Amino acid sequence: AHLVDKVTPDMKLFRDESFGPVVGIARARDEAHAIELANDTEYGLSSAVFTRDTARGLKVARQIQAGICHVNASTVSDEPQMPFGGMKASGYGRFGGKAGIDAFTELRWITFETEPRHYPI
Repeated sequence: AHLVDKVTPDMKLFRDESFGPVVGIARARDEAHAIELANDTEYGLSSAVFTRDTARGLKVARQIQAGICHVNASTVSDEPQMPFGGMKASGYGRFGGKAGIDAFTELRWITFETEPRHYPI
């Protein structure tokens, strides 16, 4: 595993979606800049916000453009009943829970008559 500090938006590590054992740390001036950095990508699979103030964490999480945002938990968290999937160029839709059923099925209505039906003319 690798930890790379002081990653900037002009670096490949900042721009590319990586699933390898690497973590890049981008330094933010303040909360607004942190949200700007988090959203400055074409990807948006999963994100995490760590804070002592959970209400503030929720406020930040709502502003991050990712399909998943965990407050005080790792980005690699999955619950089978929850819709897993990304935004932007990440993922290919949602799976898990009702979202999975919706993604892999089509709602249809099929009827049949057992007796001839009367149509008024």
